[in-house]
Amino acid sequence: MLAARNGEQLKALAERLRGAHQIDAAAHIVDLRKPEDIAQLVKDAADIDILINNAGDIPAGSVDKIDEPTWRHAWELKVFGYINITRAIYAQMKTRGHGVIVNDIGIAGEKFNADYICGSTGNAALMAFTRALGGKSLADNIRVVGINPGPVETDRHTAPLKLRAKNQLGDENRYKELQKNYPLGRAAHAREIGDLMAFLASDRSGYTSGVIYTVDGGISAGWG
Repeated sequence: MLAARNGEQLKALAERLRGAHQIDAAAHIVDLRKPEDIAQLVKDAADIDILINNAGDIPAGSVDKIDEPTWRHAWELKVFGYINITRAIYAQMKTRGHGVIVNDIGIAGEKFNADYICGSTGNAALMAFTRALGGKSLADNIRVVGINPGPVETDRHTAPLKLRAKNQLGDENRYKELQKNYPLGRAAHAREIGDLMAFLASDRSGYTSGVIYTVDGGISAGWG
């Protein structure tokens, strides 16, 4: 079950997954900022075993640049969106007696950034939420874990780099040169994050709950 705001991209992804892996894949057009959308998704997902929270569009900016409406709008999706759907799905999992919840958060929650203060503060809140809930969730036979990716080579990461490369180097295709100071000279591959999610959601990680795994090449530990 795939849920996101962009219906066309979501439907295309579901079709691609069905064709590549011969699995059932359903697209649910949902805005986690809307309680009615969450309620419908929770109803549709009444029997899921695994929930992966992966959303967000928190803008960059310092405390004097992010006004209250912008701050609240950003948190309604990533912070309260995660919390609200987790609360509802957790209740269903508790009734059934099993489940796994994986929160995709981000290293800004542990490597604080004044120029991304809304994101750093929101991610830190989600880290606390994950640890607090996951610290007791095995009593309900539910595991709750989190992942803090660093930079990952997705469109959201590469688009601004390509713009910088075009402006500074004259060619957007040279954007990888702007990553030369990253660990290994690159961002993480999406597969490196996805594989960890798959492991954490599997029975092979059955004694894992209430923890956050950081995948950033050492950035938050002092790289550079």
